[in-house]
Amino acid sequence: MIRVTRLGGKELVVNADLIRFVEATPDTIITLTSGDKLVVQENVDEIIRRCIAYGRACRAISCS
Repeated sequence: MIRVTRLGGKELVVNADLIRFVEATPDTIITLTSGDKLVVQENVDEIIRRCIAYGRACRAISCS
């Protein structure tokens, strides 16, 4: 799960495994596998960084 912030300032947590793609238009839009779209404050590079960290944490837990 990754924490993101909507444009209005409200934080939410997204399952990174359900992210289909992320685009900058110039707002950052996360599209989920369900087709739902989230507009967030974080830029694309930050979303990528958080998804990588999430994936590493999941692998570390499963290797323990």
